Parts: sequence; structure tokens; C-alpha cells
Amino acid sequence: MKKLKDIGEFGLINRIAEKEKVLDKEVILGIGDDAAVIKYKKGRYLLLTTDMLIEGVHFNKKATPFQIGWKALATNISDIAAMGGIPKYALVSLGLKKEISVKFVDEIYRGIRTLAKKFKVTILGGDTVSSPKIVVNIVLSGEVEKNYLTLRKGAQIGDKIYITGALGGSILGKHLSFIPRVKEARYLVKNLHPTSMIDISDGLLSDLKRICEASEVGAKIYQKKIPLSKEAVSLENALTAGEDFELLFTVSHHPPPYPSHQGRGKQQQLTPLPSREGKAGEGEVHITQIGEVAKKEILLLDEKGKRIRLTGNGFDHFRL
Repeated sequence: MKKLKDIGEFGLINRIAEKEKVLDKEVILGIGDDAAVIKYKKGRYLLLTTDMLIEGVHFNKKATPFQIGWKALATNISDIAAMGGIPKYALVSLGLKKEISVKFVDEIYRGIRTLAKKFKVTILGGDTVSSPKIVVNIVLSGEVEKNYLTLRKGAQIGDKIYITGALGGSILGKHLSFIPRVKEARYLVKNLHPTSMIDISDGLLSDLKRICEASEVGAKIYQKKIPLSKEAVSLENALTAGEDFELLFTVSHHPPPYPSHQGRGKQQQLTPLPSREGKAGEGEVHITQIGEVAKKEILLLDEKGKRIRLTGNGFDHFRL
């Protein structure tokens, strides 16, 4: 008898998806992307996503309750951003140990509310249950203009592959306090028109594979072009550890430089975007071209064009 560790998280998702039938003609997209897409109103789609955080898997005892709440909502907002959308309404469900203090729960909600206020998300309700471990599950809705909706599928051979920010070292704490790339994603869909996009939650290689599978293409990634964060312990860590929550996307042309306060006029490898706080010059975010869409498999190449083989493939809940 097969076990979950034999098929892995994504094998399980594919197994479920194969047996699900969409009966509602209002559904544009169900399983298979960062969020479901539903007909909404003229010129716009409704987006629905959900993420669950489990004690011991997504956070440990070093995480503060504020950070737990922040991350729970941030991961969902990141999914909406990856579709090119704007987050709107949330339902929050908690599984809690009976001995946890009321103040601890208050702090979880303070983390959720603080980020919700930043992105104008309205908390509508949810559920609470007793649980042997802390569990936080959020259902988030959003909306996106029809012409800005960006899916995982759509990448074509010859497209350039880009990421925002830098990768690696998220486990050292960044994954508990990151700000979702909503502003950056909105800039991208309005100005660069990505052919595909995803947020990097399970590692660059794993999430790039999802784009390639959905688009039925391959990719070439260049080692020297991958921007590493100062916390990254190795290239392999940056490529496979996950929880960077940066945007990975493809475009059919080279983007022009963002007109920052420094007046850059020439195309550079690093193209500055509006900062996460939206203030020019403060915490500028860059996009970096790391490769291009190609035929068949995903290849990681060194400076001489030789293939680099890695042992890790990205995060999988059932293959830890």
C-alpha cells in the first residue's frame, strides 16, 4: 500500500485534482495555481486561497505569537500577489492547546491585524478548536483585473526568467517577518506583463518546476546570476530551502529600468522596483534575470555552461 511519503505532497495534490470535477461554470481555475479564480464582476475576477501553519513545521518555539500571526496572513497575501491581485477579506481559524494563555492568542491576532491593516484586509471571522499543536489556517479572498491576471502557465520558449529580491537563509527568521510582494507584483503586471508568475514558497527549483510543468516548457538557470541573501548558507540552500516568498516570473522582453530617485537611465542586470513600503530609495527591491525558458528539462548551469547537479529539490511536506 502506497504511503504519502512515497508520492509526496505534489503527488497527493495531483491525485486529488484528477478526481475533482468543476461543476460550476463560474469557476475559471480551481486546483493548480497559487489561488483559485472565479468569475466576479465586470472586468474583475475573484481570487481564493488558503494556507495552514502548523507548530513544529512552519514555526518553532522561538517564534513569537505575533510572528506566527503575521506569517499566517503573509503567506496567503503572497499567493494573491502571485496572481497579480489585491487581497481583500480573510477568515481565520485557530487550533489551540488548552493551556495556552489568552495573551498568547491576543498576540497571534495582533500579528494578523497589523499586517491586515497594512494591506487593507478585512478579517470577517473564522473558527477556534482545541488542538494538541498550534494550528493557524487562513482563507483569503482577493480580486484582480481580468487583463492583469497572471497564472503559472503561459511561459514560452525564449521568455526571460526573473526573480525579485535575493534567496536563501529564510529559516534564520526572514520567513516570520517578510512583507508580501503585492506592490511589486502590481507594478509588474501593469508594466512588464509577465507571461507566468509564482511566489517562491517551496524553493526556486521546486516552484520553477511548477511553472515549467504548467507551461509545458523547460528552463536554463545560470548560477552566477542568482542573487543570494546575506543569510544564505550555500547556493543549494538558496535554491531549495524555500520560504523566501519572492516572486518568480517570466517575461517575453527585457524590462526597462524603474525610474528611481537616482535617475538610472540604462538597463542593468538589477532593475530597481518600488520598495515594499512604496518609498523611493528606501529598501529598493530589485529584479534579476536568472535564466530563460527553454525546451524540456530544467538545467542549472555554471559559468562555463556546464550542468550543476544538486541533491535537493525543494520543500515537500511528506518527504522531510
